[in-house]
Amino acid sequence: MEPSASFLAPSFTPFRGSKEVPRMFSVCELKSIACFPISNNRKENHTSKLYIIPIKTVTRFCASRASLESLQFGETSRCTNANENQRINEFERELNELFDEVKRMIRVRKKDDAVDLLNANYEVVKDRMNAGAKGIEEAALLDVIALGYVAVGDLKTVGSLLNAMKEVIDNLKDDSPHLDLILMHMGSMYSTLSKFGKSLDTYQRAFNIMERTYGKDSPFLVTPYLAMAKVLGSTGKATKAIEKYHCAITILESKRGAESKDLVVPLLGLGNLLLKERRVNDAETHFTRVLDIYTKSYGQNDGRIGLAMTSLAQVKCAQGKSDEAIHLYERALHVMNDSNYLLPDDSIMEKMRVDLAELLHAVGRLDGKNWHPLWFLLLYLRAQEGRELLEECLLITERHKGKGHPSLVTHMINLATSYSQSKNYAEAEHLLRRSLEIMIKQKGSDDQSVSFPMLQLAVTLYHLKQDEEAEKLALDALRIREKTFGEDSLPVGEALDCLVSIQTRVGKDESELLVLLRRILDIQEKEFGYESEEVLVTLKKIVSFLDKLGRSDEMLPLQRRLSLLRKKYKQMIYH
Repeated sequence: MEPSASFLAPSFTPFRGSKEVPRMFSVCELKSIACFPISNNRKENHTSKLYIIPIKTVTRFCASRASLESLQFGETSRCTNANENQRINEFERELNELFDEVKRMIRVRKKDDAVDLLNANYEVVKDRMNAGAKGIEEAALLDVIALGYVAVGDLKTVGSLLNAMKEVIDNLKDDSPHLDLILMHMGSMYSTLSKFGKSLDTYQRAFNIMERTYGKDSPFLVTPYLAMAKVLGSTGKATKAIEKYHCAITILESKRGAESKDLVVPLLGLGNLLLKERRVNDAETHFTRVLDIYTKSYGQNDGRIGLAMTSLAQVKCAQGKSDEAIHLYERALHVMNDSNYLLPDDSIMEKMRVDLAELLHAVGRLDGKNWHPLWFLLLYLRAQEGRELLEECLLITERHKGKGHPSLVTHMINLATSYSQSKNYAEAEHLLRRSLEIMIKQKGSDDQSVSFPMLQLAVTLYHLKQDEEAEKLALDALRIREKTFGEDSLPVGEALDCLVSIQTRVGKDESELLVLLRRILDIQEKEFGYESEEVLVTLKKIVSFLDKLGRSDEMLPLQRRLSLLRKKYKQMIYH
């Protein structure tokens, strides 16, 4: 009995874009802002400053109460405009220096020092807040500290800082200087934490401030429009999201012209959302417009043209126009390579190659259903072309990151899948053993991520008739997944299906296998529905086992159910 195709056929794992890091804001117009000093045996009456230095050299942190009191709102008459502007510029410089220093430390792999620096500045602002100071200056420094933690990757601390920021900004009036920019950063960070309701509320307040300040048709409104559109799209509110995108596009067309490069971002966002909503022709209109704008702005050989072609290729895939999609992907890669717009190991380039390889394999499998020698030749050529792209991804990553880097695993599994589809199981085995070795070294032998190359290796060994090792790997994968995902989860069902196929061939007791098949059926019914194709395949197996065991009373109701499902899928094929 062959394993279920729905479980055993591995899928490609394309790369995804990296998370956005919120941009640093300018605070050049902040007025009457108190700066936080780092005291290093300095006298309290010296000018307060936020010194950006490695934290280990600092003995203690404190805030100069005298200088803080002299900078409260409503007391600007105590200083000249020149002094006020000097303080504003100084505060802006210090905030930017803090963020730049954090980024520099991360870049030179001194993450701990960056965290120490952020913690020290947080202690300063926390002391001030405990003393009752909760103005725009506290909000601004908390904002920069939170952005620093986003850059570090400590999202748990970002959540705590957002709570502190909300406590401050909820008590600030909307006319507080640069509150709108701080709110925009907060909205982005809430979105990063998947707190979409809070993100949307924060963006909306920023939008309201900007609209009152700059007017209803100001280009400044484009940023909050796009931010709200992205959140609405992520939460399934496509109609409202589309409306926001159109508002942004209308403003830019009015202020910048119909061929402005500024239109690219909203057009791409809207096109991607429409594609997700299966409004393929509408998406094509916007992506084509992006391609036209890029072509007129940069010429036909610029790397940005390749990015626009990739979007159009996705549309052609959705329209079922595989040949046109392949042509666009190939042209895009050619332009990107010739222009050197991105490095060869850039994640966007990797994704383009993997997506094209997946498409080539899909077209090969589809064409292979036609029983004609020319179609089989096309299948072979498509698969070979796709495999060459996957090999290129693997070689580039090895060259830039080394032969033991964890990022190799995805490429190895993709390439092994390609070899398996061509029944070259020996090459697939070699790649999967390498990927499993890297994963175990990185994550340990019991991490859930290890179970994926482990199970795929078990499938490959099954095809190579190395049943003893295949069974051991399938059992190990099942144990890891049961512990991680739960006994009735879909990953467990996948491992069970593989195990049943292997143990059937090695002659395992059929009554024990029937128990496993019933577990698989329960999982599939829950995950895919009672009339899914996956359920049909498993029902066929259960009926076959019951027949061998002579348990006709149990078999008859399942046979009737199986007959109804077969009729349903037969009608779907002919209609």
